[in-house]
Amino acid sequence: MKYRKLGKTNIEVSEISLGTWQVGGKWGEPFDWASADRILNEAVDGGVNFIDTADVYGNEVGESEKAVGKFVKSRSEKIYVASKCGRQLNPHNNEAYKPAALRKFVEDSLSRMGLETLDLIQLHCPPIEVYYRPEVFELFDRLKDEGKIQNLGISVEKVEEALKGIEFENVTTVQIIFNMFRQRPSELFFEQAKKKDIGVIVRVPLASGLLTGKFTKDSSFGEGDHRQFNRNGEHFDKGETFSGIDYNLGLKAVDELKAVFPQQENLAQVALKWILGFDAVSCIIPGASRVEQVTSNLGASGIPEISSEQNAAVNRIYTQYIKKSVHQIW
Repeated sequence: MKYRKLGKTNIEVSEISLGTWQVGGKWGEPFDWASADRILNEAVDGGVNFIDTADVYGNEVGESEKAVGKFVKSRSEKIYVASKCGRQLNPHNNEAYKPAALRKFVEDSLSRMGLETLDLIQLHCPPIEVYYRPEVFELFDRLKDEGKIQNLGISVEKVEEALKGIEFENVTTVQIIFNMFRQRPSELFFEQAKKKDIGVIVRVPLASGLLTGKFTKDSSFGEGDHRQFNRNGEHFDKGETFSGIDYNLGLKAVDELKAVFPQQENLAQVALKWILGFDAVSCIIPGASRVEQVTSNLGASGIPEISSEQNAAVNRIYTQYIKKSVHQIW
C-alpha cells in the first residue's frame, strides 16, 4: 500500500481507502454485521488506514457508524475515521442547517462509534446556499477546540460547491465524485485544491459499478438499490448513480474502454489506477459489499501505470460518449 498526504490535515492516508455506504451488504438489503466486519478487517489487513462513513449509511441511522466504531476499537493500528453530517435533516434544505442541529449530529456520531474525537467530519452534500453562511463553518472551529473533531471537510456534488467551500480556511478536505466518466474536477478544482493544500477524497470511483465492466443491458438491481430507483435523481442527486450518465450509453463506453486495456482483465483496477494518476488526489474510497471486492480494489496500486496513449484513448471515449451529458452539470 502507498500513502499520500491528506492536504493540510498532514495525515498520511492509504491511497486506496474504504467507503462504507454498502459495507454491511448490497444496497437495500438488511445490514450484515458479520460481513461488515470481514470487509473492514480485509481492508486494514491490506494496509488501509482511512475509513469513510456517514450517519445515514445503513438501513437505519448509524448502522455503518456503529460497525466502524466497533471495528476500530478491535484493532491496534491507527485507523483514521471520517464521518459526515447533515443528511438527516428533513427537509434537507438551507434553512435546516442550524449549528445546534449539526452539533447534535456530531455528538451522536461520536456516541454511536464510542470515539472521543473524529479525525474528520464532513458536511454531507449541503445545498449550495450553506456555503454562504459562515456561522455554519464557525461551529466546527468550536467543536475542534472542544476536542470532538480534528478536521472539517465537505462532501460535494458539484465543482462549484467545492470551489466555494474551500474559501473557508477551516475546510481541509473535499470529497468529490471523480472517475473516467466524471472528469471535470481535474480541471480548475484540482488546480485550486493543490494551491490551497486541500485533501481530495474521491468517491464513486467506479461509477456505481459501471466501470467494473461486469454489467450488461440485462443486469438487474434490487428494489432497494439506488441503481434501480434513483437513475433519474428521484431520491437524491442523479450524479450519485452511475455518475449521472445513461446506463446503456455507459455500457457502450465501457466496451470501448475494455478494448483500450486488453491485457487487464479487471477493469475496476484500471479505473482506480487512472484516478491515482492525478497528484491532486489524496485517496480513493471505493465501497465494497464483499471481501473479494476489497481485495480487487487494493490490487489497483500494483498494476502497471497507464500509458499516455491509453490516457488519450480514455479521454477520447469520454469526449465521444459522456462529456456532453455530464461535464457542465457537475
